[in-house]
Amino acid sequence: MNWAVNQLIEWLGENGDPLTERLLWMDLSYTDVYLFNVRDPKALPVWRRLKDLESAVSQGIARVLAEDPFLKGMRPDDLVTESQRVQRDQAWQIIQPLVEMADEAIYRPETRGPLIADISARAGVTKTTIYGYLRRYWRGGQTKNALLPEYERRGGRGKTKGVSERKRGRPPRRTNTVADEFGINVDEGIREKFRRGIRLFYETRKAHTLKEAYQLMLEHLFHQGYDKRGDILVPILPPVSDLPSFGQFRYWYEKEREWEDSQKRRLGERRYALSRRPITGDSTKMAQGPGSLYQIDATIADVYLVSRWDRNRVIGRPVVYMVEDVFSRMIVGLSVSLEGPSWLGAMLALENAASDKSGFCGRFGIEDVSWWSAQHLPDAILADRGELEGYNADQLVNALAIRVANTPPYRGDLKAIIEQNFRLMNLNLVGQLPGAVVKDRERGEPDYRLDAVLTLDEFTHLLVFSVRDHNLYQRLDSYPMTEDMMADHVEPYPWDLWQWGITHRSGHLRSVPHDVLRLNLLPGAEASVTPRGIQFRGVLYTTERAIREQWYERARARGTFRVAIAFDPRVMDVIYLRDDNGTGIEPGTLLDRNQQFRGYTWWDYEAWKQAQAERTVHRETRERQAQAELHAEMAKVVQQAQADAENTRDGSSKRARVKSIRANRQIERDEDRSTQGWRLGQEEAKSPSSAQLSDEEVYVPPPDRITLLRRLKKHGEEPK
Repeated sequence: MNWAVNQLIEWLGENGDPLTERLLWMDLSYTDVYLFNVRDPKALPVWRRLKDLESAVSQGIARVLAEDPFLKGMRPDDLVTESQRVQRDQAWQIIQPLVEMADEAIYRPETRGPLIADISARAGVTKTTIYGYLRRYWRGGQTKNALLPEYERRGGRGKTKGVSERKRGRPPRRTNTVADEFGINVDEGIREKFRRGIRLFYETRKAHTLKEAYQLMLEHLFHQGYDKRGDILVPILPPVSDLPSFGQFRYWYEKEREWEDSQKRRLGERRYALSRRPITGDSTKMAQGPGSLYQIDATIADVYLVSRWDRNRVIGRPVVYMVEDVFSRMIVGLSVSLEGPSWLGAMLALENAASDKSGFCGRFGIEDVSWWSAQHLPDAILADRGELEGYNADQLVNALAIRVANTPPYRGDLKAIIEQNFRLMNLNLVGQLPGAVVKDRERGEPDYRLDAVLTLDEFTHLLVFSVRDHNLYQRLDSYPMTEDMMADHVEPYPWDLWQWGITHRSGHLRSVPHDVLRLNLLPGAEASVTPRGIQFRGVLYTTERAIREQWYERARARGTFRVAIAFDPRVMDVIYLRDDNGTGIEPGTLLDRNQQFRGYTWWDYEAWKQAQAERTVHRETRERQAQAELHAEMAKVVQQAQADAENTRDGSSKRARVKSIRANRQIERDEDRSTQGWRLGQEEAKSPSSAQLSDEEVYVPPPDRITLLRRLKKHGEEPK
């Protein structure tokens, strides 16, 4: 089997208690290893022969664990507090000279003691402290983040931020708006209006929705005066850009509300208890072997592609990221997207480099992937400045223990290996495709962009075969062969060099669980758990954990809450739910109501949303004004009705007014039928005014039964 640093080996003891050891180091001859007991708080590295380890595994005495529950600190840096970071860096500064030694001196008992004594004297810390740091480092997966102190995050979460003249929050996504900033900051005065609006229009038995309460609050508390429209006073609202948004109103309501009291005021104690109460229940010399150093770079392929939904639409040129092993020249990772050269493209390529290629190649009908078995992280990466600088590089260093080196500007020659691959790709593949860029195009010649016919998936399919051709059949005649290689008759093909290096120059490839890899590479975000599902960017998902733990029932009973997720921009079909401790993920799939987005990328979805927003942004102010006019008309009609009712009341008691509802309803129904009933085949009778008729021509209809009953009742007579 292929051995890798950081693997966990479990020994089955005679008394039933397992012994779990981590593989810390292997020598270049692939014979000696050092292991560390991760369960023993006072353990130190022990030496073993690799052949004995292989024999134990083959006999069933030991086994290699697929999951690593002892990994510590495998979390994004945005989840690490400053105090944790300071303690981690102080510990790392002390043990860094020891753990970065190229030989086995720190693992051997006879050399480890003097080394630690020397560090203790120079750093001014006790040897016990240094041993404690080393044990945490070895037990937690030999990463810098394994030295993080294990206590809950601290900081200013939940504290209200100060108000300044600059608009807080993300910039608006709306286009074609005024040049000024869109929206306003919420200060204490506006929050007080929010509270009044909630009390007056939301936390009442009328049970307005939150949006209705928001609109009523704008009309009563944010108007600029009134406009008289006939007998109606219509509140005049400012433009939408000068009003707090519904999102701000909802945010502060949810931040400050007492959910139980609010619902009781809206519904009453009985209805709340019925429906809302809680339901508990380098080049080559720079690399010593496979995985010692990877080079990563991006290029914009010289070919135009078309949309997968409409081949008449040209979508531009794709961005290709490749990851190449310096020692063997094998391409170990690939990413093709429409996203410009950035951390996102680099992330996708690194994830591909460290993953099993079966699923990726299976999309294109390639079942045999033995030629592309690379699925580990390297010791170091050489990249351009930009994508792997700053936070992103820190993430690789601290969480995944990958050293990152960035080349200076305009020094592509320092990554000549991968740059040469891009040149060959454009020459051997891209230049022969329809839609390829013609750099020396003469004036008047046909536009090569109109020749584009390939989609992004089809281009990726061809590129995978190009990688296969390179790894298996690209002979490297200028490769600097060593004496060992020549003695073993190694042919200078990338695949052959990789296989020889795995056998004779092992120890640099690093094994990391795939979930942990994605957790640290995929972009992170927050989703909302609602009664309808897990909502991210307006799209609904579900997971087994959410169903098992009854998240949706909790959301209905207690309101929505947020969870941390990771997502792949290339695929909308799935998101990844982060564990509470930040060390694992669980996939979430699209709900049936959002199946129309299956197969979309998040770039496609954002473009669709942008088009939707551009069609509606100009209607918001008009719609708000229309609702204000509607409410003003409602107020007029209700006020007139109340006045008419007061004028016609004859002093009857409340009991008398509601006593004969059924008889009153019958009288009203009969009168409505007589006046509103249709008479088919007859023209509507026209009633001439009495002023136009003589005394003899005035028509007096006979009294109907209802009129007779009223007269009899008035005189106290019994009907016959």
